[in-house]
Amino acid sequence: MKVTQPYERRVYYYETDKMGIMHHSNYIRIFEETRIFFLECAGMSFEKIEEKGLMMPVVSVECEYRKPLQFNDPFEVYPVITRFNGTTLYVSYTVINKRTGEVSATGKSSHCFTDASLRPVRTKKAYPDVYEVFAENLVTDGGTVSR
Repeated sequence: MKVTQPYERRVYYYETDKMGIMHHSNYIRIFEETRIFFLECAGMSFEKIEEKGLMMPVVSVECEYRKPLQFNDPFEVYPVITRFNGTTLYVSYTVINKRTGEVSATGKSSHCFTDASLRPVRTKKAYPDVYEVFAENLVTDGGTVSR
């Protein structure tokens, strides 16, 4: 199922620092929440993936901070699968402050599909149902679905 809706919520008080803005480390957590939401919307939850014996460890993650979110700011995160080869997944994120309409942060993460021993797994052959979820949501720079 093609996922088009953003992940949405508000900044919680405990996520803010002494300056009243969301602490930088929480954006990485927001990216993870967004991936979990994305998978649930696509019909392939983390639980289902792990029940199959697959893991999706983070290989890399980065974040660029632009305009900080503050306590109770509503925000939405748009995830985009930018690359997927069946073994490695690349996701980009855009965090938008719904109150101001401004981009609060952008980021990206990469993930490798592995077995329980952390050996890479090629999902196309071994888990075609998992492969299909990511392949059908892959978006190229032009905004068209690439398979």
